[in-house]
Amino acid sequence: MDAISIFTGLVLLLLSLAGGLIKLFINSYNEEEKKNLPPSPPSHPFIGHLHLLQKPLHQSLSAISSLHGPLLLLRFGCRPVLVVSSAPLADECFTANDLALASRPKFPSIRTASYNYTTLATAPYGPWWREMRRIATVEVLSGHRLSFFSDVRAAEACALARRLFRDTSSPDHDFKTVQLRSRIFGLALNVIMMMMVGKRYYGEESDEGESRRFEEMVEEGFALAGASNVGDFLPWPLGWFARIGVKTKLARIHNYKDRLLQILIDEQRKKRGAKEEEEAGHSTVIESLLSLQKKQPEQYTDLFIKTLISSLLSAGTDTSSNTIEWAISLLLNNPEKLEKLRHEIDDIVGSGRLLEESDLPKLAYLNSVVSETLRMYPVGPLLVPHESMKECKVGGYTIPGGTMVLVNVYAIQRDPEIWPEPTKFLPERFTEDSKLERGKIFPFGIGRRRCPGEALAMREVGLVLGTLVQCFEWRKVDSKDVDMKEGSGLTMPREHPLQAVCRPRQSMIPMLTQL
Repeated sequence: MDAISIFTGLVLLLLSLAGGLIKLFINSYNEEEKKNLPPSPPSHPFIGHLHLLQKPLHQSLSAISSLHGPLLLLRFGCRPVLVVSSAPLADECFTANDLALASRPKFPSIRTASYNYTTLATAPYGPWWREMRRIATVEVLSGHRLSFFSDVRAAEACALARRLFRDTSSPDHDFKTVQLRSRIFGLALNVIMMMMVGKRYYGEESDEGESRRFEEMVEEGFALAGASNVGDFLPWPLGWFARIGVKTKLARIHNYKDRLLQILIDEQRKKRGAKEEEEAGHSTVIESLLSLQKKQPEQYTDLFIKTLISSLLSAGTDTSSNTIEWAISLLLNNPEKLEKLRHEIDDIVGSGRLLEESDLPKLAYLNSVVSETLRMYPVGPLLVPHESMKECKVGGYTIPGGTMVLVNVYAIQRDPEIWPEPTKFLPERFTEDSKLERGKIFPFGIGRRRCPGEALAMREVGLVLGTLVQCFEWRKVDSKDVDMKEGSGLTMPREHPLQAVCRPRQSMIPMLTQL
C-alpha cells in the first residue's frame, strides 16, 4: 500500500505541475493578446516555435522572416524572442532603444563556460560590464595599443608567407595543395598571445599541438554557443536533460581555457615580480592589468583578468581566421576579382617588399573585398543575442521586458531591396566610384555592445589577405567551384575547411627567399 500511495502521489504531483504549466502558458498568451505585440506565426504549447528551427539558425530564421515579416515575436520554448531582419528596424533597436536592449540573456548551458556570465560577451549590462568594456577599449584595443603592436602583426604575416613559401616552393614550380584554416588561426592566435603575454603559440619555435588543441576548443565553443541550444529554452526537467551533453562539453572547454589563462597570469606575475618596480614596464596587456590589480586588488582580480582575456582570445582568433578563409574562397570562385586585386597590390606595393599596414588605406579594392566578404559572410550572422531590460517600442510594436533579441545580420546584408544581386560577390559596390547602391553593414554589431575589436580585425584581415594574394598564385583544387556551404555556430565558419592549391609568384620569389 505504501508503494502504491507514493506512486499515486507522484502521479498527482506531476499532473498538478503539468496543469499549472498549461495554465501559465494560457495566461501568458492571454496577457500578450492585450498588448500590441509584433506578428507571430502559430506556435505549440511548451516548445513554442522551436519546431520551425533548423541549423544554421540564421538561415532558418531568414526563411521564417521571408514568410511572416522583418519583425517577429517568436517563442523558443517559454522564452519570448524578437527576430529583427531589416536594417531600419535594427537601427531603431540600437539608437532609440540602445540602452533598453543592452543586456544579455542568460543561457543555462554556458553558465560555467562564461564564468557565471561575467565575460565581455555574456555579462548583463551594468557596472561590471561597463568597467570591463572600458579596460578592453583603453588598455587593449585603443589606437595607441594597436599601433604599438603593429610590428607583431607584420612579423606574423611575414612568418605565414615564409612558411607557405617553404611548403609550396619546388624546382618544377608546380601548384601544391594547402589547408589554410589552421595556418590563419595560428597567426591570429600568435597576434593575440603576443599582445597578451609576449609569447607565440604557433610556428617554427612553438608547440603546434597546443595551438591546434586551442583552435579545436575555440571552434567547438563557438559551435555550441549562441541561441541554438534547444535545452536552454525547454521547461524543466526536459531542458535539464537536453543540455547535459552541451554543458559537459562546454565545461571541458572551460576547464582547459581556465588552466591556460591562470598559467599565463602567473607567468606574467612572476616576470613582473622579478623586475624592480621602477623598471617594470607594461609591454604586454596582462602586465598592464596586473599593474591595475596592484593598485585596486578588489576590483581587478584574477577572475576579472581571466574573463577579459578569455573573451579576447576567443573573439580575436576565430572571427578573423574565418573572414580570411571566406575571402579566399570567394576570390577562388571569382578569378577575375582575384586578378583585379593582384593588379592593385602590384601597382601600389610592388614585388620588392611585403605589403604593410601603412599600405592598407591606399588599397581601395582590397578594402572593398574585405567589406563584401563581411557583407556576405558576417562574423556574427545573428550578432550576440541581446535582451530587453524593460518594455520598449520597436517598429510601433510593444516589446516586453525580458525578451531575447536576435538581429539577423545575415538576412539584412543580403536583402535584395537594399543590395542589388545580393548573392553575387561584387566588391565594386564598395568602391568610391561605384554606381551600385549599397546599404550599411554591421558585421561587428551595432550600438553600445558593438565589438570593440573591430579595428584590430580589419587591420589583421586586410594585411593577411593582401599578403597571401601578393605572394602566391591561387587556384581551385579542380574545375568545380569551391563549396560555400556554411557551418553552424556563433561565428559562422565554413562547414568544411577550404582546400586550395597555390605556388609562389615568380616575381615574389627573390623577396620570399630572403624572409
